Amino acid sequence: MFSSMLAIALQFRHTWFTAIFAFCAFVVLANLFHYVLFRILKKKEEEKTGSGWGIQRYLSKPARAIFFLTCAGFVLPLLPVIPPSMSDNIRQALLMAMVVSLGWLATGCVYVFQEFMLRRYDLKAANNIRARRIHTQFQLFRRILITFIVIITIGGVLWTFNDPRIWHYGSGLLASAGIASLILATAAKSTASNFLAGLQIAFTEPIRIDDVVVIEGEWGRIEEITSAYVVVRIWDLRRLIVPLSYFIENSFQNWTRQSSDILGTAFLYVDYTVPVEELRAELQRITSSAPQWDGKVCGLQVTNLSERTMELRCLVSSPDSGKNFDLRCMVREQMIAYIRENYPDAFPTTRFAAVSEIPVGLQQPANGDMQPVPIAGTGRQDSHR
Repeated sequence: MFSSMLAIALQFRHTWFTAIFAFCAFVVLANLFHYVLFRILKKKEEEKTGSGWGIQRYLSKPARAIFFLTCAGFVLPLLPVIPPSMSDNIRQALLMAMVVSLGWLATGCVYVFQEFMLRRYDLKAANNIRARRIHTQFQLFRRILITFIVIITIGGVLWTFNDPRIWHYGSGLLASAGIASLILATAAKSTASNFLAGLQIAFTEPIRIDDVVVIEGEWGRIEEITSAYVVVRIWDLRRLIVPLSYFIENSFQNWTRQSSDILGTAFLYVDYTVPVEELRAELQRITSSAPQWDGKVCGLQVTNLSERTMELRCLVSSPDSGKNFDLRCMVREQMIAYIRENYPDAFPTTRFAAVSEIPVGLQQPANGDMQPVPIAGTGRQDSHR
């Protein structure tokens, strides 16, 4: 009796040990295969393109989860006799986790595809209008694709259940996506309007990634376009969050709609005696040596006259707004320095002239003090020192 019980116990332990050993072996082999595979892929893509496509970053973790779940699925039949309900629950949990991992992998594939397609469009290029257009469209389409992947993944998770009613719910979730969209559009008008505005922005392109815009008096660049709002990076590193519908329903300034080239002005207020032609020649010299100037526009004109000063407008061009701002600041500084060194009297001055109506006579005594002297024909005296 005792020997038979001992044999059963040893056999039971042996079975559990075999299952644990097989599970560990599968995990080790899966991790080794995962490591070798992604090392090879990363090396290949770096050899072809010079830098990665994001395969390691976006696909490594979901692929590892799929390998792990696959190992668990192979080991599950090797487990000793366990209650059927527990075995069904484990199998159901593994199946649901596998569906979620596949959805995770599909989302990573969307990011990898975006990285691959956007590699040819550099936002840092001098003429990056096409690059900004493609980046903007891909950001919006990526979010739409990920939304569909999430819906399909939820439906797939519901399909894994054996209950026909839940199968019906999964089919209904996929089939009623259009109806649900209409219901949500009615219940959440602002959200739906932002979503539709995102589609309009993707096709009509009133704004793009890295566009320079002025919104409510704030100058900044389009940093990110989400499915609900736009992030504008202001020049002082603040972030302005603007709903997507704002760009469809309101007016705003876009300085890089067709081209990033821009004109800028710097105003000088000087006296009437300053020689304008020499200042014009000095402006040409300053801009010719400035790397921020694109060589297209450089001019100085008298644009206004007042009772005290004349207004000079220095008009210069640059390849983008950032360089134009630096160029205008440099023009102001160097033009003021040139006027101060060569025409110090040409800065705005206030002239005052006073004419005495009474003739004044002065007499210089020996001690140096001024003495009052009678003024002929007036009977009055005047004293000075």
